[in-house]
Amino acid sequence: MSNSAGTPGAITRRQMIRRIGLTALIAGPGAGLLSACATSGGEAPAASASAAPSAGGAVSAANPFGVAANAPLEVVIFKGGLGDSYATDVHEPLYKKAFPQATIKHVGTQQIAQTLQPRFASGDVPDMIANSGTDLMDNAALQQEGQLLELTELWDAPSIDDPSKKVRDTVAPGTVESGLIDGKPYLMNYVFSAYGLWYDSALFEKNGWTPPKTFDEFKAFCEKAKAAGIAPFAYAGKNASYYAYWMILISAAKIEGNQLLLDVDNLVDGVWKRDSMKQAAAAWAEIGKFMDKSFEGLIHTEVQTRQNQGKVALYPSGSWLENEQKGQTPDTFKYALTPTPSVTAADKMPFEAIRAAAGEAYLVPAKGKNPKGGLEYLRIMLSKEGAKGFTEKSGNITVVTGAAEGLELSPGNASLSAAQTAAGQNIVTYSSFENWYKEFETELRKQTNALMFGRISADEFCDKMQKAADKTKADSSITKQNRTV
Repeated sequence: MSNSAGTPGAITRRQMIRRIGLTALIAGPGAGLLSACATSGGEAPAASASAAPSAGGAVSAANPFGVAANAPLEVVIFKGGLGDSYATDVHEPLYKKAFPQATIKHVGTQQIAQTLQPRFASGDVPDMIANSGTDLMDNAALQQEGQLLELTELWDAPSIDDPSKKVRDTVAPGTVESGLIDGKPYLMNYVFSAYGLWYDSALFEKNGWTPPKTFDEFKAFCEKAKAAGIAPFAYAGKNASYYAYWMILISAAKIEGNQLLLDVDNLVDGVWKRDSMKQAAAAWAEIGKFMDKSFEGLIHTEVQTRQNQGKVALYPSGSWLENEQKGQTPDTFKYALTPTPSVTAADKMPFEAIRAAAGEAYLVPAKGKNPKGGLEYLRIMLSKEGAKGFTEKSGNITVVTGAAEGLELSPGNASLSAAQTAAGQNIVTYSSFENWYKEFETELRKQTNALMFGRISADEFCDKMQKAADKTKADSSITKQNRTV
C-alpha cells in the first residue's frame, strides 16, 4: 500500500508541465517495470480537435460502467517489444463486439511522450494509453496534475468471465498494489514479468557451461566465456542502463530482504549507503570489468542481437526479451532464464529468488472524451479471452490467473515458468520509485553506467545515489509517496 507522506509545496505550472513531459525538453527515459523495446512501426497522427466527453449509457451487468453504445474510443499503444497487434487484432475487436456502434481510433507509436505531450497540453487526450518505452510519460506527475482516472471502479467491477468475482480477484497477487500512486490505483499493470539473466541454453550446453549460482562462480564463468571469445555479460548503456540497476537492486534485496526496496521507494535516510547496497554494487562492478567499453554506446536491440549471434553469454532483462527478439533469433537459439547469483552465503533470499511483478502500465486519462469506454477496454483486457489473445500475439504472460493454460509455451516462457516454480514464495518485490521520482531514476541510470563501466567505485556510486535521494526528498515540489507492502 502507499499513501501520501507529505504535502506538496508550491509548484508552478511550468514545473509541473516539465515533469509530466509536456515540453520538447523531455524525451525522458523512464523505467517502471517496462520493456525498453522500440521496434519499427508507424505513428498515426494525433487528433487535431477537442470534443466534449460523451454522455454515458445505461448501467447493466454487461455494462457496469455505463459506456455509451455509440461513443468513439481512441486507444494509444506503445509499439515496442510487445507490438500492437494484440490491440488491433484482439482487444479492439472485443470492444467492437460489445459496442458495435462505436468507432475505434488506434494509434501505435514508439514515442509516447512526444506523441501525446501536445495533446495533454491542449486538453485533447485519448481514452486509453499504454504508457511504456524509453519515452514514457511521468505517471506520478500526471496523477498530481489530475490527468489520471482512478481505477478502483475497474478493480471492483464484475469480471467478464465470472460476474460473481470482482476483477481484482482474477489477477495475480500484487497486481493492484503495483499500480498505486498516492495510495490509490491509477495504473493497470498487465504483463507478468520476471527479471534475471537470460542466456542461450543451447550455447551453454554446447560449451558445457552452467549458469553461475554465486558471484565467485560468476567471475569464473566470465573468464571461461572470455577465453571462448564471447562477452560474458553485457547490457546497453545508451538507453537501457536500468536493466543493469535492476540487477544491482535485486542482489541488494537478496542480501537484506525486500524491506530494502521499500525503503528505497520511501526515500529512507541512508538506504543507499547500507552494507547490502554496497555489497551488491561492488559485486556487479566486478562483473562490469569484463564488459567492453563499446557497450555503453549501444542500444538494447543491438546488444540483444549480438546475443542471438552467440557473441554475448548472459544478458539482464525481463521476460519480454524472447518475443522482442523473435525476428533476430535463429531456430537453434533457446532462451532460458537464470536468477541473479547469490552475493554472500548469508543472503536472506536463496539463489532461486527472482524478481517477478506486474508491469507495462495502461492508464485512462481523466479528461478523455470516453473515460468509461477506457475502463471497459481495460476490463476486456483483463478477461481470459483478452489475456489469452495478448499472450498469443505478444508472447508474454499476463497477470490474469489461468489465462495461459493450454497454450504451447516458447522456450523462454517455459523457462520462466520453471523459474517461478523454483522461486516459490521467494519473490523479489517490484520498485515504485521508477514511476514516482523520474528525475531520480534518470540519475540512477547515469550512475549505473559510471559504476558498471569503471568510472566510479561502489562506494562512490552509493554516495552519489544517496545524495540524489536526499535531493528528491528535500524537493518540496515533488509529492512524496509511501509504500508499506
